[in-house]
This record gives sequence, structure tokens and C-alpha cells, in this order.
Amino acid sequence: MRSEATSSSSWLSRIPPTATSAPSGGSGKCRHFIFFSSSCCKATNTISCGSNGPTTHSSSSSPSTRSYSRRWYNPLRRKPFDEPSPDILRHWIDADHNPISSQERFSVVSYNILGDKNAFKHRDLYQNVRYEYMKWNRRKRLICQELIGLNPDIICLQEVDRYFDILNVMEKAGYAGCYKRRTGDNVDGCAMFWKADKFRLLEQTSIEFKEFGLRENVAQLSAFEMRNTKSRRVLVGNVHVLYNPNRGEVKLGQICFLSSRARIVAEKWGHIPVVLAGDFNITPQSAIYKFLSSSELNIKSYDRRDLSGQRSCHLAQVFEVKKEIINPFAVMDRLLPNGWTDEEVKVATGNAQCYLAVHPLKLNSSYASVKGSPRTRGINGEPLATSYHSKFFGTVDYLWYTKGLVPTRVLDTLPVDILRRTGGLPCKKLGSDHLALVSEFAFAEAINECNDYMSTSSEKIAMH
Repeated sequence: MRSEATSSSSWLSRIPPTATSAPSGGSGKCRHFIFFSSSCCKATNTISCGSNGPTTHSSSSSPSTRSYSRRWYNPLRRKPFDEPSPDILRHWIDADHNPISSQERFSVVSYNILGDKNAFKHRDLYQNVRYEYMKWNRRKRLICQELIGLNPDIICLQEVDRYFDILNVMEKAGYAGCYKRRTGDNVDGCAMFWKADKFRLLEQTSIEFKEFGLRENVAQLSAFEMRNTKSRRVLVGNVHVLYNPNRGEVKLGQICFLSSRARIVAEKWGHIPVVLAGDFNITPQSAIYKFLSSSELNIKSYDRRDLSGQRSCHLAQVFEVKKEIINPFAVMDRLLPNGWTDEEVKVATGNAQCYLAVHPLKLNSSYASVKGSPRTRGINGEPLATSYHSKFFGTVDYLWYTKGLVPTRVLDTLPVDILRRTGGLPCKKLGSDHLALVSEFAFAEAINECNDYMSTSSEKIAMH
């Protein structure tokens, strides 16, 4: 595996001022099913995904890039292509109880749509997927049908390398959009869309992590104001964190920098609440997940190669299949001690002399906040899986939010048995190897309460 160097400069001391760009233009738990249709703009109570269009069951309306060559035994083997595809049904789950909140609500989607180039560059990840299911034109149709059927207010996409293909469809559905391509030789990036008649763009800024020695990944931050209620503003971030499981220090650095920049922009527009969406390339059991939810992490207690938890999500490990083709070099790699160098500490925390990584936002996960079914959720409430291919089965996608917002419902993910029956994603009815995450938020009734959503971690950053 090729070594990946980082710049010796500290990202912590190099946060530039943000630039503004002018825009161009219930009480009880209840489940509602949803289907995705390119011909409708409202979600219906019953939803199913299908390559030949949606099937309606009820009509009442309601509001990495890099693949690694480590070879693993696939317990599912090759799925027979003539085996029928399972029904893809997802349902809304309402929060058990909501604190006092306003009537102004909005929904956010986070979706890694699998870049066209990556789909064929890393064909080893999709050995169980029909070749026709990998073709972009087909996947684009399924993805756009799904997005329009969900009818969200704000959409955050990752791994986008055919931005204008998506934009052409979404503009016709009433969305405006912006795009940030990754730096270097990469062709994919992050894209954000929003309903032009519901939100006014106040500011859009992009982050190139390369400027701070944090690799070629990028992120977007957009401040919005609701057109009908100008007192309601929200900052939405969109990120695709570095994939490489062994580079936990870079993942930490990227998340720290994104959170710090989000705090600056949020304060600029009146301490507005924040939503951070994206593919974070970490698992719910990982140290970095704990870092996001608790605002700090002492990295000295961890091996940087295990910070993300990704190395525990190979199919043979997830499904407890003991038979596995073992790479002896991988075994040696795990047994060798891995201390932190000064450079790695600086990348992770911004200071070579400080082992405490901190970020300035008090974050909660919308999915972990809305209780779901044991068939779809893990111990900490996160989905059991948001991504599935021949070398990975687990959760890496999240929707985080700060105080000032309340998640009112989420679109539940698929049960493990249904995902396993697909043999791997993409499939006949889904256009990506990830599942879209969708959450509806309401603004907290007391607007001034969001003023104290920032963590005391910002003080710790100043100290270190």
C-alpha cells in the first residue's frame, strides 16, 4: 500500500476568513411507507423502489475513493442472476416525542451516489452485480427517481462526477444546485441542491482540504434562509471524508477543520443551527464516531489505523464467517506496533504537542435520535448498514445536527436480510452502493436557545 504523505503545516492555525458568494437566483411513533417516482413531487404513505417505476399502495400525501486490493472471502458467494430481486420498501419513522418546536420544517438527504468512474475503476467491489446495473444512464435514472420521489428540501450528494447530468434533472424539479470537485486528478466531488422556492442561499463556501495538508477531499458549507420565514436560517455542510481506513489522523483532521469552519459561518449569520451531512467513512462503533458525538478524543489511546472502525466491516467479519483468505502481510500489519509521530499528531489535532482532538460543535445524529426497528438499527441507534458491496457491509453515512433543531422523523434504512438478498449494491432497484439517508427537522421554538449550541471545545482549541 502506497504511503500517503501530508503537509507539515498545521491546519488549525490556517483557517482563513470565509468568503461569501452571492447566489444566482406528532406525538406517537408512526410509520409511513414511500415510493420513488420521477413523475410526482410528493411523498406518499407507501413507497417501493422499482426499475420500471413506482408501485403505489396508498395515495394519502404527507408532508473513497480508492479500492484496496486486500482479498477477502465473500460469504454470499456469487448471487445467481436469475434470482428474483427483493422488494425495496422503506418507511418513515416519527420521533417518539418532540420538544417544543416550530411549524417550520425542512428535510435533508445525504446520499453517496457512487461515481461513474469509480464504479468501473473498482469493479472488484461489485463482483455480484450485473454489468447492466452498473451503467451510469440506468443508475442516474434510478437515483433521480428516488430523489424526486423523496421530495426533500435540501440534498447533499457525494461522489458526484456527472454533476450536470443530475443538475439537468433536478432543475426541472425546481431545485438549484452547486458543486465542488475534489482536487488533484480526481473527477468526483460533492454536490448540493435545494428547493429554490423554499430557501434563499445566503452564502456558499467550499473547503479544499489539500490547502491544509489533509489530502484531496473537499466539503461544502451553505447558509440558507427560509423564504417565507426570514427568521429561520440554517447552515448545511456536505462532506466526503477520506476513505483510507489506515489514515485515521487525516479523517480526524478533516472533521476538525470542517467543524471549525462551520462554527465560523454559523456565528457570522447569527449563531444559526448546523446540519452536517455526508459519507464520513467511519462506523458507529469507532473512536471517530465517539469524537463527533462527544466533541473530543484523546488519540494517544488509539491506533490510528483503527480509528475509523472500517477494518471490522469486511463481510467475513460482519456475518461471522470464519473461512477467509488471509493476507499474511495484513496480519503482520495489524500486529506491528503503531505509535504516533509528531506529524501524525499535528494532522489529527492541529498541534504536534497535543494529543487531544476537539471540535467546537455539539452534535447529535438524527438517526440515533429517532428510535428504529432492531431489524435496521444497531445498539447505539444508527443504521446497521448504509453501504454494501463485496468488501464492505456497514454504516458510514450520517446526518448530524446541533441545538436549535429537532429531528421529527427519519426514513428508515433496509433490514439486513433484505440487503443480503440483493447480493450487493447497486441492484435492480437501487442505483448506488449506498442508501440515501433522509431526516426531517423542525426549528426549536425558542430561537435564542441555539446561541449556546457551540461546545466549550472551542475554548479548548484556543488553549491548545
